[in-house]
Amino acid sequence: MPAPQDGTPRPGRGRTRGSAAQGAAGRRGRDGEAARNAARDTAAGGSRRRDGEAARNAAHAAAAHDEDPAGAAPPVGRAHEGGAAAGAAGQGTAAGGAAGTGRADQGQGQGQGQGVAASEGAAAGRAYQGQDTGTADTAAGTADTAAGAGQATGGGQALIGGDGGLARREGDRLRFVGAATRRIARGIDLDEIVLGLCRATVPTFSDAILVYLRDPLPVGDERPLGPVVLRLRRTDRLRPIDDLTGAEGVGAAGVAGELDFSQLPMVGPQGDLPAAELCEIRPGGALAEVLRGVRPVFGSAAGAKDALPELLGSEHPVPRGQRAILAPLRGRRRVIGAAVFLRSPERPAFEQNDLLVAAQLATHTALGIDKAVLYGREAYIADELQRTMLPDSLPQPTGVRLASRYLPAAETARVGGDWYDAIPLPGSRVALVVGDVMGHSMTSAAIMGQLRTTAQTLAQLDLPPAEVLHHLDEQAQRLGSDRMATCLYAVYDPVSHRITIANAGHPPPVLLHLGGRAEVLRVPPGAPIGVGGVDFEAVELDAPAGATLLLYTDGLVESRLRDVWTGIEQLRERLATTAQLTGLDHPPPLEALCDDVLDMLGPGDRDDDIALLAARFDGIAPSDVAYWFLDPEETAPGRARRFARRALTRWGLEELQDSLELLVSEVVTNAVRYAERPVTLRLLRTDVLRCEVGDDSPQLPRQRRARDTDEGGRGLFLVNRMARRWGATRLSSGKVVWFELPLPGAHDRR
Repeated sequence: MPAPQDGTPRPGRGRTRGSAAQGAAGRRGRDGEAARNAARDTAAGGSRRRDGEAARNAAHAAAAHDEDPAGAAPPVGRAHEGGAAAGAAGQGTAAGGAAGTGRADQGQGQGQGQGVAASEGAAAGRAYQGQDTGTADTAAGTADTAAGAGQATGGGQALIGGDGGLARREGDRLRFVGAATRRIARGIDLDEIVLGLCRATVPTFSDAILVYLRDPLPVGDERPLGPVVLRLRRTDRLRPIDDLTGAEGVGAAGVAGELDFSQLPMVGPQGDLPAAELCEIRPGGALAEVLRGVRPVFGSAAGAKDALPELLGSEHPVPRGQRAILAPLRGRRRVIGAAVFLRSPERPAFEQNDLLVAAQLATHTALGIDKAVLYGREAYIADELQRTMLPDSLPQPTGVRLASRYLPAAETARVGGDWYDAIPLPGSRVALVVGDVMGHSMTSAAIMGQLRTTAQTLAQLDLPPAEVLHHLDEQAQRLGSDRMATCLYAVYDPVSHRITIANAGHPPPVLLHLGGRAEVLRVPPGAPIGVGGVDFEAVELDAPAGATLLLYTDGLVESRLRDVWTGIEQLRERLATTAQLTGLDHPPPLEALCDDVLDMLGPGDRDDDIALLAARFDGIAPSDVAYWFLDPEETAPGRARRFARRALTRWGLEELQDSLELLVSEVVTNAVRYAERPVTLRLLRTDVLRCEVGDDSPQLPRQRRARDTDEGGRGLFLVNRMARRWGATRLSSGKVVWFELPLPGAHDRR
């Protein structure tokens, strides 16, 4: 049937392909022209609001969208924003009436809008990375306008590109500030925070950055003395010097008076100066005024023009225009430094809103540095406290060799309540102590120090091990109701080859015999220190020569991956395996044994501090010991001289006869004067000759300078001058006075 004269198609019948394509092209051509007009209006409005540079950016954006900068309409075949005739014709089918044509137009516009949105996201991601921000925003606004025009059907609404570009640019700033502050906040120590600021801002926000910090940095409420000095802590820049200076060797600025990046002082991994530069702030100077104002300022501001040369140095030119931002770094109480952000002439200058960005970055960085300094001071105090609580070096008493190890739970948390100690006792004995205060804090370390001091005092009184733990329990209760700790106290006697052990809730020790057999000693566990109202029981065991006793804290054998008894069994097997590798006829080296024990720890086994104390029992042979009882009579000094002379003859030490007889006579005479019970005399031959005289009087002798008219008071003066070492120790039943003489031919280690 022929079509009506007015050209209206009959219902149910579509137009031919040619007529449909022409109709769609006409409608889309009109829509595309409207879109281009809106884009040009938006660019023109933006040029009136911004400077000439923004107008050129809009022209570039129009050219990127196939528009003529002068306003000429593009060919119909290239009007992809509105004219979709070619796309509609390429579909090869009729739209099927007016409604079908409308749906085709709408789908074409949506597809174009998605493509523009993808390119718009890429432009927004590059907006803060050295490209022309105005160009990116204008292009995005033009794309939005064209997409809106393509999607509109009938009397649809078109989007305004100028406001959308401004909002998108502000959104880019907010996203950048959020990402930068998160990166700065990830740092823990000072260097990590400063590095985070540099890496977050270069090249996204600036082409170069210089970070100055006070030297030294103030800590907390302390008020630094002397002049305020800023030290260049770190710098960073976009490209190496060769790229910034160019092939011809011209600076990045390219004109006289601009900042040459090649002249910036650099420190850090890629720096070319071995040390940082210093800047002393002159009171009342331009730099002092800018820092006092706290707010970031452009380098072209009135105060910053003089402040930047003072900070950078007179040999470095100051950039022109708004290509530098000087941002003071203010901590919680005072300014602690300054950051300088620089942009090269190849990218747009800083805007007014960039001062807000610099203020946010400076605030987060300064607060992070302030906290890092406080944390570093606390860590330093805690580390010093921990190290002063533990012995610097172990004594080497006669008949026993010692080695120790201490490992914190983590490098970032060195403070704990674990401790160990070795205390020489009278009679060549030694007290071995290992303890563990519950918790990981400075409070735990302080309690540990108090308990260790108490244990040393009690040991000097020569109290039995069970009695020492009882007094420690009372001391812990006086410190607080929740002050609890475990402790193991042992006393080794090298003469009798015996060891007495008392336990207060601590893991049992392990004894490695000379033949390679390792056994867990059966020691009553007892209750932890601080529980109160409990009795402690001590056991006396053999300590054969060549055996090694290992005392440790629960961090060595207990973790989230294993229980304490499984760890003890693994420790026992490890000691036995190590002894078999070194041979059954001699014990393994003590230091290497400690290292091998710590190697049994896996990656997940470091949940607690570890204190380790190893004691190798050498003992003193009975043939090297001479022991006598002397009645407190006037004849006692003479008898003591005869006994000493016989022992020296048996040991072949006749060269020491005169010195030993003189000193023994003086010490025994002093003991007989105050003693009521028999006096003991013991000689020990080891690497030195040791003499011990004991009596039941608790009064310790004191050396004093005798007057010319005094008949006595010179005995201890002779002992002090002739003996290698001497001392006096109070016992529960009296005291012991001892002195040592070097053996003939032996090296004097005094």
